[in-house]
Amino acid sequence: MHEASIHTRSLLMAVIATVSLLVTIPARAETGSSAAAKTTALPVATSGLQTAVFAGGCFWGVDAVFKHVKGVAEVESGYAGGNASTAKYDKVSEGDTGHAEAVRVRFNPAQVSYQQLLKVFFSVAHNPTELNRQGPDVGTQYRSAIFFTDAEQQKTAQSTIQQLTATRTYPAPIVTQLTPLNAFYPAEAYHQNYLARHPDQPYIVFNDLPKVEHLRKQFPELYQ
Repeated sequence: MHEASIHTRSLLMAVIATVSLLVTIPARAETGSSAAAKTTALPVATSGLQTAVFAGGCFWGVDAVFKHVKGVAEVESGYAGGNASTAKYDKVSEGDTGHAEAVRVRFNPAQVSYQQLLKVFFSVAHNPTELNRQGPDVGTQYRSAIFFTDAEQQKTAQSTIQQLTATRTYPAPIVTQLTPLNAFYPAEAYHQNYLARHPDQPYIVFNDLPKVEHLRKQFPELYQ
């Protein structure tokens, strides 16, 4: 499928962003190019890596955010929540496969903790109060979800949600699902590292580059 049409969101946002951001796109694209140049992570020790899987809307932006977190060795876009036979973009886009667009984060816990990754997930990567959508993207495949790999991750995620709820961090209830990870299926090659390869694409400029900048400002100690 041609990259100009691989996402319904791309078709919608290309028109909106081209008109409303005509003046600002060049400057923001420059920022995106800078972000893309920094996407190659600093060396991360690969022994003892752990895995975290998050879903928070379009995986392009979530992928880009976690690629900028120190201690993260690898981020891969893919699908989680459904079975192997439907782990394809055209099927997942129909919204009835059980899959969510997700990212698999391989990280060194000696350099960044799962708790810190959760803070980035809830504060930067997406809006955890939007049910079955993120921004212009609507459907269960864009739901907010944490696919935990063990009981410790489940406990940490539950505690984080309880704390955010108790402190009324958000004006609406958190709708993030907590689900055990049964399998993760890598997405098609054209989805991988998408922001770094397409920093000037209107959808990226409007929706995802601001997330990377938000990470840099809110968590400077984690940003790379």
